[in-house]
Amino acid sequence: MTESRTYDTALGYLRSFVTVLVVAHHAVLAYHPFAPPPPASLDAAPQWWRAFPVTDGDRWTGFQWLVGWNDTFFMSLMFLLSGLFVWTSLQRKGPARFVRDRVLRLGLPWLVAIVILSPLAYYPAFLEAGGGSMTEFWRQWLSLGSWPTGPAWFLLVLLAFDLVAAGLFRVRALPRVSLRHPLAVFGVVVGASALAYVPLSFIVDGSRWSSFGPITFQTGRLLHYAVYFFAGVALGTAGVQRFARSWYAWAAISAVAFWWLSHAVKTVVMTGATPGSAWGLALSTGFVLACATTSVAMIGLFVRFARRSHPILDSLRDNAYGIYVVHYAFVSWLQYALLDASLSGLVKGTLVTTGALGLAWATASLVRLSQGQGRRAVTASAPRSWPAM
Repeated sequence: MTESRTYDTALGYLRSFVTVLVVAHHAVLAYHPFAPPPPASLDAAPQWWRAFPVTDGDRWTGFQWLVGWNDTFFMSLMFLLSGLFVWTSLQRKGPARFVRDRVLRLGLPWLVAIVILSPLAYYPAFLEAGGGSMTEFWRQWLSLGSWPTGPAWFLLVLLAFDLVAAGLFRVRALPRVSLRHPLAVFGVVVGASALAYVPLSFIVDGSRWSSFGPITFQTGRLLHYAVYFFAGVALGTAGVQRFARSWYAWAAISAVAFWWLSHAVKTVVMTGATPGSAWGLALSTGFVLACATTSVAMIGLFVRFARRSHPILDSLRDNAYGIYVVHYAFVSWLQYALLDASLSGLVKGTLVTTGALGLAWATASLVRLSQGQGRRAVTASAPRSWPAM
């Protein structure tokens, strides 16, 4: 296997791993030790059901560490990985075709998600709140003032970043870097992330979300995510192989950074420290450092060890995007189905994770298979002047 093929395999498997983390994250939220109680109705405040569609009385303390670790880095890393191949794609396709392809690949699934998949995923929250008729569900849903999108928010934000990247490419302003000095690049990313996140954290809680109709984004982290996306774009011109040389050092540093962040979170919660206080500053800077070091450690780990392809892992890689798009509905309905089961929170969380991953994987595979058959049929019957799809 060539070096470039090995590199692409490693990053594809990393993207698959992060997708599995996303599924697990949503699957175990119902069994988080601090999960809120079920809502009285969808339109009653506070609307915690947007993040916790189903909450179960069976909990497991260990899930707070999985959720906390995931929340530290996984969406930031998703944006970085999404940016890695933007430069080469723009060079190959040009801005106009790149934008068209991204609108089709991200915009259309986003529309399907908000129109069909999101209401389907949140219907169990309505049922757990004591709701019954579909008419009442839609009455409450339409009275919310915004349209909950679930994980589909990522698709629209990523599309917006792609459009900005295409515009910058057209005016020759898209960033490029050399990875001769990985520590210097790491320092620039951390510095830019700190500027994008820390001052904003003084006035906007990092967990706050903003919604305008079906447009949803994490308010306090939007600029931080932009930094990671464009860091990925810049690194895509140089590759990230050099981070693999010291993956163990990055992993050790990330463990220390996560411990510090956890300690800061605990202290802020217990003391009620304000964002502008010393501990508030420790929390926001701890997030920046834990996010960066964990992301780099993950990249280095996969580039170093994920060198051989495997049919099952290849299938997971090829279907990872589809799994991300469709998994949320499977998660919430499986959580709802297990509400009355006499099982521990650990067992329920494990069952929902594996069940939702398997069902989403099968669904994504069937969709890709039908798309492939459609492409072959169109190509076979098309005039010779048509390009193969």
